[in-house]
Amino acid sequence: MTEKALRLGTRRSKLAMAQSGQVARKVTELTGRPVELVEITTFGDTSREHLAQIGGTGVFVTALRDALLAGEVDFAVHSLKDLPTAQPDELTLAAVPEREDPRDVLIARDGLTFTELRDGARIGTGSPRRMAQLNAYARNHGTSIEAVPIRGNIDTRIGYVRDGKLDAVVLAAAGLNRVGRIDEVTDFLSVDTVLPAPGQGALAIECAATHASLAAALAELDDPYTRAAVTAERSLLAALEAGCSAPVGALADLLADGQVVKEMRLRGVVGATDGSTLVQLSTTGPVPGTHDQAMALGRELAAEMLAKGAAGLMGERAL
Repeated sequence: MTEKALRLGTRRSKLAMAQSGQVARKVTELTGRPVELVEITTFGDTSREHLAQIGGTGVFVTALRDALLAGEVDFAVHSLKDLPTAQPDELTLAAVPEREDPRDVLIARDGLTFTELRDGARIGTGSPRRMAQLNAYARNHGTSIEAVPIRGNIDTRIGYVRDGKLDAVVLAAAGLNRVGRIDEVTDFLSVDTVLPAPGQGALAIECAATHASLAAALAELDDPYTRAAVTAERSLLAALEAGCSAPVGALADLLADGQVVKEMRLRGVVGATDGSTLVQLSTTGPVPGTHDQAMALGRELAAEMLAKGAAGLMGERAL
């Protein structure tokens, strides 16, 4: 008798379906069990409001978590950057697989890079974090941009450039990679220019805390370095959210000496959306060996940033 299929809860967007499909195949390889995708519509998918107005990060996650808790699905796949920083006790973050490219990218008209855009170029993004850093970069280079708030899926966003409404849009490299459209990118934005959202490029695989055997099987997909990095980034975000409401960018990366990973560097940025002020700091230390060490790394950098003036930066909540 074949084992019953595992039910994987996913959002309905093309990107969510693509990344959930990739996880489903890996879970089948690991467990020998078929996996069926259960499409769930979230409030974030149906609302046309800007994310900051409808409650920020949790809006894409709540319906999936409700389905998990109700037993309608066995596990769920989220974009990690959509997860609120507080983890509910009833759910286990069973795996954080190896991260995709965390960078933000530009898709601009006529194949232009960011520095080639005209002064006052109209750039579409729904993210205050991206607006703050792009505005700051433009200011530092004696030009200006007009950040235009947009929502919608990848097709919709790229469509604004194709039909001439915008000069460029900013998207996450990871999403374009997962749907096979990375070749449309006209510029990869260096993390020195734009730090990504905490957890960007990583996936979160979640199941009910009571489902220990499934959690153990899913844990095979976990990448310890990615988990340590995103834990530090999300700890930084949580500490900053408690102390200021400006948009936050963060990235933890591993510093290797040859093939040996020696240290982890955590960078954080918080800024006014018009780019007039940025507080940007980094810290480097041993690669965290435990969840608590990774959390501490984030909290320590957040405390330094708040002391350096991040607390005075009031803006929209980070997306």
